[in-house]
Amino acid sequence: MAGLSAAILGCDGPRLTPRERAFFAEAQPWGFILFARNLQTPDQVRRLTSALRDAVGRDAPVLIDQEGGRVQRMGPPHWRQWLPPLDQMARAGDDAPRAMELRYRLIAEELRAVGIDVNCAPCCDLAEPDTHPVLRNRCYGTDPDTVTAAARAVAKGLRAGGVLPVLKHMPGHGRALVDSHLSLPVVTAAAETLRAHDFAPFAALADLPMAMTAHIVYTALDPDRPATASPTVLRLIREELGFSGLLMTDDISMEALSGDLATRSAAALKAGCDLVLHCTGHLDEMERVVGAAGRLSGTAMLRAEAALAVRSAPAPIDIAAAEAELEALLNGRVHG
Repeated sequence: MAGLSAAILGCDGPRLTPRERAFFAEAQPWGFILFARNLQTPDQVRRLTSALRDAVGRDAPVLIDQEGGRVQRMGPPHWRQWLPPLDQMARAGDDAPRAMELRYRLIAEELRAVGIDVNCAPCCDLAEPDTHPVLRNRCYGTDPDTVTAAARAVAKGLRAGGVLPVLKHMPGHGRALVDSHLSLPVVTAAAETLRAHDFAPFAALADLPMAMTAHIVYTALDPDRPATASPTVLRLIREELGFSGLLMTDDISMEALSGDLATRSAAALKAGCDLVLHCTGHLDEMERVVGAAGRLSGTAMLRAEAALAVRSAPAPIDIAAAEAELEALLNGRVHG
């Protein structure tokens, strides 16, 4: 992977422009991420994912946020509509882990069919009574055991479908009272509380190949910097929670972060992130991010290679049977 940029980038629309193609060929981002602005029909998405890989001359990973519910980039009429994760968990009751595994196995099938092989899920953040609405119904539950079981099932379903999971938002976003897309959340809970509660699902899922940071200040750990740019918090993720996989930032353009894009990118990598994620698809912004991110090297490059090494072909699946089982679980006709 020598010569790859330590960045994951988007594109502006449903087709690559000549300028984008030339930029990607030179910049060589590690991977790409797609949003609703990039998605029209299955055939169009297949052409786009192929064009992105052709631009860099390799089988680069293509990511998406396909959680279901509000964060669902692919939806009707071409793809399934999904309940918000917290709502599905409630409907499935005791069968929730199996229902989540089936849900994400079907999502993986849809993603692989259009050339997408990484999904930014599971979300291991714990839902609190006052969790900001932008996140709350994206969570899987309110206690570590419930969230851990569901998140493990999500990862299992994705992996069975040939899609790599991304654990998020490390080390825990559930106490955020504001939307980190717009401002910086500050969490004042005690370190002991965070370790026993918020961080526990992430420690339990630390074997996953990829993870994403949270743009949140934890005053008990580092009162001055959000996790994404905090050596203290990132060291906790590595050493205490035990995550040794590939660690990317949340979108570096989110307003939770201060400074320009180059400053943000450099700070995240200096603190210990492996990759900078940039999502707007604006070419001028991507040029600044790539300039600041530099090239993958050392341990970060080894982690990137290890993550891609576990990509695999989907296991066989009977789609109709999986859909029928999931429907039964969500309508109380199966009890396990």
